[in-house]
Amino acid sequence: MKRVLWVCNIMPPAIGEVLKEECSVKEGWISGILEKIIEKEEQLELGICYPVVRPAEKEGRKITLKSQVSGKEKQVICYEFEENTAKPEEYEGKPLEERMEEIINSFSPDMLHIFGTEYGHALAVVKSFFPKEKILVGLQGMVGECAKEYMADLSSNIQRRKTFRDVIKRDTMLLQQKKFQIRAKREEQILNLAGCVTGRTLFDDETSKKINPKLIYYKMNETMRKEFYEGQWSLEHCNFHQIFFSQADYPLKGFHHMIKAAGKLKKEYPDIKIYVAGNGIMGYSSLKEKIKISAYGKYLRELIKQEGMEEKIISMGKLSAEEMKKQYLLSHCYVCASSIENSPNSLAEAMLLGVPVIAPNTGGIPSVMEGEKEGLLFQKNNWEDLAASIERIWKDDNLVNNISREGRKRAGELYNPETNYNRLLEIYNKMTEGVAN
Repeated sequence: MKRVLWVCNIMPPAIGEVLKEECSVKEGWISGILEKIIEKEEQLELGICYPVVRPAEKEGRKITLKSQVSGKEKQVICYEFEENTAKPEEYEGKPLEERMEEIINSFSPDMLHIFGTEYGHALAVVKSFFPKEKILVGLQGMVGECAKEYMADLSSNIQRRKTFRDVIKRDTMLLQQKKFQIRAKREEQILNLAGCVTGRTLFDDETSKKINPKLIYYKMNETMRKEFYEGQWSLEHCNFHQIFFSQADYPLKGFHHMIKAAGKLKKEYPDIKIYVAGNGIMGYSSLKEKIKISAYGKYLRELIKQEGMEEKIISMGKLSAEEMKKQYLLSHCYVCASSIENSPNSLAEAMLLGVPVIAPNTGGIPSVMEGEKEGLLFQKNNWEDLAASIERIWKDDNLVNNISREGRKRAGELYNPETNYNRLLEIYNKMTEGVAN
């Protein structure tokens, strides 16, 4: 029986529910594949380690997880390590490496599966485990490329801005980019030490191979949260001229381009509305909250006022899967305006539901969505091109219905839980049995 240790960036929600602890839902693909493993009752000994900000439990805990679909159960062993993931640029060094050694010695895995290269624990565990060819790193956003594209075409004078909050927290836009650059160097260390990676786009394949040409690359798509495999968008039941935008809290996500595009569209579509999920950085209702606003948040507020969009943009805050799904289905289209992405989960979720999608022709997006057929691609950092793409959706019902149908079909193939689960097991078998890709 194979023993696989997962190294996660968050406590998986299924574990948080059993332990009655709050946890993030930001990495929904972990929940998707974990649900499948539980449901299938696979002969797989699974250990899962994850970060906590409180003092970590030193001993592993065996808990029982239940499938939300079938009610089947599976035991996993949970391990905690202490790490402040709010500051991913910091590396805990020796204490974290020693903790990873303790976890590895306790569980004795045949292989590691590390989800992402964004945090220090990924480097700590790669340093601690041998043989390196039994390490599988799941590629996510490719931090090095994110560092390069972080400012999303903001002018240099905007980049240099800072507020009281930024100075106190040492978190100006330029310092934020610097933190990404620090993480990018760590990503290079991880990929130069690891033996294998799993990815899903031509972009992450080529980018990882530039760092380490010797990497064995396994193609595998991700499985989304179960909520997005149920329900279907329709033109008849959406709110016309309503846009859903899933995240806007730092420049790379390109919300400044979205605001400018919306300002142009508002002249012909005065009923335009943009619903924004994620951390709210633009609003304040008191002096205390005003002091806490970042320079980027302040800039977005200025743009909103400049474009006359004060009553048109609604911040939703952090949403559950069901709340996200509701907003997708109510919207006339979903927009991603990032300067770089590999294959964003929000794009996958929207396509699974059949929502008409508009995204930049950058990074890995062309690998998961064919322009003009499954969605519309626009030139990155070009708000005028973005506005034109949105208007095409709003003016052409035939185009919308075709995109909805074809996008949903493509997503159903890419994010098929059964296919992706079988591929995961195939990769685990090859790695544990020493079979080349």
